[in-house]
Amino acid sequence: MTHHDKTPGWLDWHPEPSRPRLQLPPGAVDAHCHVFGPARTFPYAPERKYTPGDASKEQLFALRDHLGFARNVVVQATCHGADNSALVDALRASGGLARGVATVRPGIPDAELRELHDAGVRGVRFNFVRRLVDVTPRQDLWDVVERIAPYGWHVVVYFEAADLAELRDFLLSVPVPLVVDHLGRPDVTRDPDGPEFGAFLDFLRARPDIWCKVSCPERLSVTGPPALAGERSAYRDVVPFARRVVEEFSDRVLWGTDWPHPNLVDHMPDDGLLVDFLPHVAPTPELRQRLLVDNPMRLYWPEAR
Repeated sequence: MTHHDKTPGWLDWHPEPSRPRLQLPPGAVDAHCHVFGPARTFPYAPERKYTPGDASKEQLFALRDHLGFARNVVVQATCHGADNSALVDALRASGGLARGVATVRPGIPDAELRELHDAGVRGVRFNFVRRLVDVTPRQDLWDVVERIAPYGWHVVVYFEAADLAELRDFLLSVPVPLVVDHLGRPDVTRDPDGPEFGAFLDFLRARPDIWCKVSCPERLSVTGPPALAGERSAYRDVVPFARRVVEEFSDRVLWGTDWPHPNLVDHMPDDGLLVDFLPHVAPTPELRQRLLVDNPMRLYWPEAR
């Protein structure tokens, strides 16, 4: 695949992210990131809705070290569909320092599930964002849940805030732990104390095994990136939402860079500045220890405790 085959207007990840000022706690986990390709080795799925630039495991691990993280949770990207080869390759190359979230279809052979588990996969992702994937029938999702439950895996769910009401009963019926991506994508122009975000908080309260990633302010912000907001006050409109979740659910929040930041159209974030955004969201060292070390280790490396 050549460079010009990328989706028109595609933004590549930041070539020289700054080194964060924030000292991360030892053992910190970047609990949401991706690998893309390289397409020559791991072709993108025919049914994909976008074609990214390559973002290799070597580049991901170099970023991990540059930012001061110790581990990664690599999430299968929709551009690879249900072919988890690039994900598995990254996990196997990590020396045990990465876990994975895969995309699987109902008919997956048992041997393939076992192979994913042995490589380090600990969850599957259900994407309900219609601009990214075609909607999957609920029965298919249910079949997948029944297959993964014996492995102790969880389900990562990605949805827009407006769709939660329709999804809520289905999600609450899923008999394995849930992890919600990116704060459930709230509309941050609304009141963080208002009914829409209140419904999301109620969803998190409904079960003690619903986790939430307080990641991706760059996707949710309306006030925008550093150039618009001033370097150290970037994405501040997201803070009240993320902080509410971190403070109430401190033992089940996660955070990740979302590198290499697929499908952003207006700007590409500096990953160092994203790390430096963390004290706004988790203001104390104790909260950051839970968010970046204790919680992801409990979910993804329980045997290490």
